[in-house]
Amino acid sequence: MVKQEQAQVKAESKNSQDVIVDGTNQIAGRLCSHVAKMLINGSRVSIVNSENIMFSGSKEMVIEEYRKFLEIASITNPKFGPFHPRRPDTMITKMVRGMLPKNKPSGQTALKRLRAYLGVPNELKSKKTIQFDDAKIRKPAPYYTTLGDLGRTVGWHE
Repeated sequence: MVKQEQAQVKAESKNSQDVIVDGTNQIAGRLCSHVAKMLINGSRVSIVNSENIMFSGSKEMVIEEYRKFLEIASITNPKFGPFHPRRPDTMITKMVRGMLPKNKPSGQTALKRLRAYLGVPNELKSKKTIQFDDAKIRKPAPYYTTLGDLGRTVGWHE
């Protein structure tokens, strides 16, 4: 079942070259791995509703781990970075970047083909979106934390 859907997505991506992925109720890591694969294959990918993408785990645990991640800074001068994303669309972009060979030219051009949006922009509302079956959440929504909730907790102001 999953292989058929992946083959269908590959066929769509080769035909249209523009793929719009709806992130609503999708698990972040699985979604990012599919998106990274499509980018490497040459498709342009837009992720919409990035604030509704889910992290598995209790809200307290996810927020605690992300706050520890935010404490990482330069020893000599923290203003020189590293800078950590707090907006859901930049979080998901950085997660996809981690799954691409970003130091190679193929990975750099692939990352330029990625767009992530909060909500659905007007120019993409009329177009068809896809979701991945193996990336959908399996348990009820309270077992997960959305990127929007995480961002609001760690300092994102809408």
